[in-house]
Amino acid sequence: MPTTLELQIKTLPNLPGVYQYFDKDDVIIYVGKAKSLKKRVSSYFTKNHENGKTRILVKKIVRIEHIVVDTETDALLLENNLIKKYKPRYNVLLKDDKSYPWLCIKKERFPRVFSTRRIIKDGSDYFGPYTNVKTVNALLDLIKELYTLRTCNYDLHETKIQADKYKVCLEYHLGNCKGPCEGMQTEESYGNDIRAIKSIIKGNFKESIEQFRNIMMSLAGEMKFEEAQKIKEKIESLQNYQAKSTIVNPAINNVDVFSIISDETHGYANFFKIMNGAIVQSYTTEIKKKLEESNKDLLELFIVETRNRFNSLSREVYVPFEVDLGEKIKVTIPKLGDKKRIVELSMRNAKYYRQEQFKQIKIVDPDRHVKRIMSQMQKDLRLGTEPRHIECFDNSNIQGTNPVAACVVFRDGKPSKKEYRHFNIKTVEGPDDFASMEEVVFRRYKRLLEEEKPLPQLIVIDGGKGQLSSALKSLDALNLRGKIAIIGIAKRLEEIFYPGDSIPLYLDKKSETLKIIQYLRNEAHRFGITFHRNKRSKSAIQSELEQIPDVGKQTITNLLRKFKSAKRVKKASFEELKEVVGFSRAKKIFQYYQKKQ
Repeated sequence: MPTTLELQIKTLPNLPGVYQYFDKDDVIIYVGKAKSLKKRVSSYFTKNHENGKTRILVKKIVRIEHIVVDTETDALLLENNLIKKYKPRYNVLLKDDKSYPWLCIKKERFPRVFSTRRIIKDGSDYFGPYTNVKTVNALLDLIKELYTLRTCNYDLHETKIQADKYKVCLEYHLGNCKGPCEGMQTEESYGNDIRAIKSIIKGNFKESIEQFRNIMMSLAGEMKFEEAQKIKEKIESLQNYQAKSTIVNPAINNVDVFSIISDETHGYANFFKIMNGAIVQSYTTEIKKKLEESNKDLLELFIVETRNRFNSLSREVYVPFEVDLGEKIKVTIPKLGDKKRIVELSMRNAKYYRQEQFKQIKIVDPDRHVKRIMSQMQKDLRLGTEPRHIECFDNSNIQGTNPVAACVVFRDGKPSKKEYRHFNIKTVEGPDDFASMEEVVFRRYKRLLEEEKPLPQLIVIDGGKGQLSSALKSLDALNLRGKIAIIGIAKRLEEIFYPGDSIPLYLDKKSETLKIIQYLRNEAHRFGITFHRNKRSKSAIQSELEQIPDVGKQTITNLLRKFKSAKRVKKASFEELKEVVGFSRAKKIFQYYQKKQ
């Protein structure tokens, strides 16, 4: 006998709509949209979900409700409204408590233009909201520079002006206002300025520039050159502001541009509003993933929410990949030219925002920063667990002399220098990197096992397939194959090799995962080569004692036991040497170094 839940799933319609999942307490825990309710909801219960949160969500579902709608667009809008209303635990929630600034053109005789964070439904025109206060202030400064508008809040009704109720203020004497309060400026003249201002706010600079240019030419024709120069300066100000915000092609008009990039836990989305070739609005935000949301899911939600928030009525959107927004909105995926460059610019803004967030998180919440990097490394390197503890090995020798190896240890992506270890190669003769690698890996993990210390989650071998195979022999001998992940990195092309796989992995050259592996490799090389140089230098000095005539091994041993190093033997006085090895040998050693000096 099927359960109530199974019956609900079997009887769902193959129509677009919104579904709601309820838990045992009858609380909505998830809201989703679908082209086909039956297919989408069934997929939750028939697929093996890799994401742990999705598996937990499915276990908690006790009841399903659905709402059938006419189109996918209706489903998108309804899903967005329900998410904002119920705030389900497992839904991505695009919420922002900021109160953004707007530009207001007040509904009144001789309208004022000012910025505000409150919208009053009194018939006034509001433009925005703007995500950057600097943009609003720059636009207001430009408007004040181009047009003389009143700033007072007088009620300039025609009867009050005729009754001489008001007198011009200081703004009039400074030339910032034409005195409409005393009837010195007509309502028609003021209205023309307001219409021009609305065009500029919408990104249409062409009409205002043309209008100013005609006035300038007219004044020049009348020999009013000083006034013409002032108009010319206004044209330059307008062109300068336009240049700062114009895209390559001014023919692109009334379009919304959206893009997104994401990592394991968050998405970073950008929005541009383009009018007459100019970006008149920009907004970037971070979206926290709750389940296995794809970039497509996140971008669709962001588009609906952002268009709703900024009251966008654009009929066309540019995006980097296909999204479902219904039939009323034209979705364009640019392939080349200026349209493609605009989408790339949007993507670049999303990437910069992501980098800024990472830098802030690194300072404010280092644990989250570490968690993100470890999660990314696990995904990039296809590991079973996060590589919190990594060890890297490197060999050093010159033509087989003084062979040594180094092991460096990283914890949470950072060096743990107190755990670095040097190895003198004991069982290998001659320049055999493969055998040397086999020896040090065996010695390292045999000791960790004997001392019952924790093993790393990842071993990195500096070298290609040969060194990796040698390290694997040691893991096999210790029965650790499969218990520790192991990879090799070849220097020339930064190829990542896996056991039993002839095809290497190539990571993005800018990826954080590759940077950490390169850091490990470079640290191991630095640590190993320093030890090798010191050992070679010490060996060279010690061998110099053997070059002295009639000085044998026992004499050298006695000297080093007393003076601790060959360098100190070289600096010792004749009397000091005589006390250790007698008059005759002390004389020979002292004279040998005297001749060399």
